[in-house]
Amino acid sequence: MKPKCLSITFLCISLILLPTLISSQSCQRTCGNQHLKYPFGSGPGCGDPRFQPYVTCSQEKLTLTTHTGCYTITNIDYNSQVLYITDPSMSTCSYAQPSKGFGLDWNAPFSFHDGNVFALLDCSITSSPIYKPDGLYGGGNSTLVPLCDREGASICSLLYSCRPISMLNTPISTCCVYTPVDLGPSFEMDLQKLKCTSYSGFYSYNGQDSNPQTWKYGVALKYKFSINNDYPGACADCERSNGVCGYTGDYNSFICNCPGGVNTTGNCFFSAYWNNGLTPLPWQTGVWLIYYLALILVWIS
Repeated sequence: MKPKCLSITFLCISLILLPTLISSQSCQRTCGNQHLKYPFGSGPGCGDPRFQPYVTCSQEKLTLTTHTGCYTITNIDYNSQVLYITDPSMSTCSYAQPSKGFGLDWNAPFSFHDGNVFALLDCSITSSPIYKPDGLYGGGNSTLVPLCDREGASICSLLYSCRPISMLNTPISTCCVYTPVDLGPSFEMDLQKLKCTSYSGFYSYNGQDSNPQTWKYGVALKYKFSINNDYPGACADCERSNGVCGYTGDYNSFICNCPGGVNTTGNCFFSAYWNNGLTPLPWQTGVWLIYYLALILVWIS
């Protein structure tokens, strides 16, 4: 190939590579004050594709979306693989309000944490399916027996000591404590079908079992990386090199998104810039540009 042809080829390659050097990292490590780590991502192409439809970052706010609504993610415990959300329609010691309930999509990569406690509030004793005549179970009479956690009565009593919930003006007997297993395989808590007005939920007593004012209200959800729950080795290698795990293409192939906007199929240990987690400063970008242009001029001459 003639030198001039080589120069033109080199120029074309340079113009293609240069934008990569000066672009920013597309996958972010934070969303507001929330640290982001696999399997979650800041947008399409980041994190694990199975989680992207459900956990999104918009306007610096991390949100979980299901068919029942959108919920703010307050914290993610990456060691325990648990994320915590708040439901704005949930009743707590601070306020009580009507709710349609909470549910997970059947194919969502989440399940309820065992520490969740759900209390259904203001349930109709006459029409709610959670109340069944105990005659169906061989009792021989028509007394209504709630299909609730038998140890939940104390929780209902404590919740009704909260002024907002007590203002519902309904008997404590209309409160029913559910555990996650009671929600069934669909993970659905449809209050309209259950004939209940609202619900309260918490995932921790916060060290004060008898003080509902201090309980941690919300919902705790577990997640798994895969069937075997193994952390992907390629992703771990990517994160050690200051990259962010992502995916691309029709088959959602793994990529490592590096500082500077470069995507690789391995890690970011290929440049001194990214090896230390640094990105080119504006003056460094100018130096690169001058270097490329000078090299091209020398080659042409």
